[in-house]
Amino acid sequence: MHAPHLFVDISAHGFGHLAQAAPVINALAARVPMLRLTVRSGLPQAKLHERLRCGFSHLEARSDFGYVMLDAMRVDLAATAQAYRRQHADWEQLVDEEARFLADLRPTLVLSDVAYLPLAGAARAGIPSVALCSLNWAELFAHFFAAADWAPPIHQQMLAAYNSAEFFLRLTPGMAMTDLQRRRCIAPVAALGADRRQALRRQLACHANERLVLIAFGGIDTRLPIADWPQTTGIRWLVPQAWRLRQANTADFEPLGLPMIDLLRSVDAVIAKPGYGTFAEAACNATPLLYVRRQEWPEQDCLIEWLHAHATCAEIGEAELRAGCLQPALADLWQRPQPRPPLPTGADEAATALMPWLAAAATPVGDPPSAP
Repeated sequence: MHAPHLFVDISAHGFGHLAQAAPVINALAARVPMLRLTVRSGLPQAKLHERLRCGFSHLEARSDFGYVMLDAMRVDLAATAQAYRRQHADWEQLVDEEARFLADLRPTLVLSDVAYLPLAGAARAGIPSVALCSLNWAELFAHFFAAADWAPPIHQQMLAAYNSAEFFLRLTPGMAMTDLQRRRCIAPVAALGADRRQALRRQLACHANERLVLIAFGGIDTRLPIADWPQTTGIRWLVPQAWRLRQANTADFEPLGLPMIDLLRSVDAVIAKPGYGTFAEAACNATPLLYVRRQEWPEQDCLIEWLHAHATCAEIGEAELRAGCLQPALADLWQRPQPRPPLPTGADEAATALMPWLAAAATPVGDPPSAP
C-alpha cells in the first residue's frame, strides 16, 4: 500500500487562500490518515500550522503573485502589468521547470488555490490537478488588462493552464468563471471557530458593557490612524501587533494566543475589506461585520451580495474608516437580528471530489476495486 501524496500550492496573496484551502485539506486528512502532504506557499509556516490540523512538508516559495498591492484596498496596476509581462516572457520555460519539479516530487494529485503555473506544469508532467478558489487570476487579468494590446496572449496562456486541470472547484460565493470549461460550483468553505468570548474578556479585563471589535485586513498591510480617532467609550479595538499602538482602547491580537478563527468567533464585530476568507468565516460564525469596499476589485460584488443575504453586515466609507467614525454603524449592527448562519459544507464537497485519486493511490496492490 502506498501513501497518497497531495501537493498543494497556496497563494500568499493575503491569508484568504489559506482560509479556503485549509478546511479542504483537513477534511481530506481526516478521510485519509496516511495522507502525505506537501505545501508550497510563501505564507509563514506558523500561519500554515495554525490552520492545518495535519503534518506537512513546507516548501517556502511562491508560484504566483496575484496582484501587486499598494495596500489592502488598492491595486498597483502598473507594477502588476509589468510583473505579468515579465512572467509570461519566459512562460514555456517556466512550465518546463515546473513540470520537472513535479515529476521529481511525484505527487498523486496537485491542488492549487489559485496559481495557474502548477496546473500547467502538472499537465505537462502528466499529473492530475485540480484548482480551488472563489476567483481566478485569468478573470481578474481580463477585467484589468483586456484592452491592452499585449494582454491577449497572456490571457490565453492563463486560461489554458486553468482549463488543463481536471476541474475547477468554484466556491460559493464566487466569480462567474464562464471561461472555465470544467467549473464545478460547491458550497461555502469556512472554518468554524470555538466561542471563547468569556475567556477572552477575562484575559483583556473587559468592563461589563465593553465591546470587542477585531480589525482584520487579511494579511495585506494596511495601517489605520487609530491614534487620531476620537475617543470611544465601550469599544476595545483588537489590532495587529505591527501597528505598535499603546492605547487604553486597543489591544494587540497576536499576543492573545488564540487562533484567528476562534478570535473572529469570539468578538462582537469585525472590520474588514471584502475578501472570501473573512466574509465566509464571519457569516458562518455569526459574527457581525463592517466592510469598506476595495478600489476596482471585481470579486467584491459577488462577495458583498452574498454577505448581505447571509450575515449581519453593513458598508462604511473609507473616509469614515480612516476618521474612526464607526460607532453609529456598529450600534446599528448590534441592534439587528442575526440571520441563520450558512453551513460551510463546501470542504466536504471538495474532499469528496478529490478522493478518487487519493483513494486509488491508497488501495493495496492486488486488491479488487470496491463495488460502486
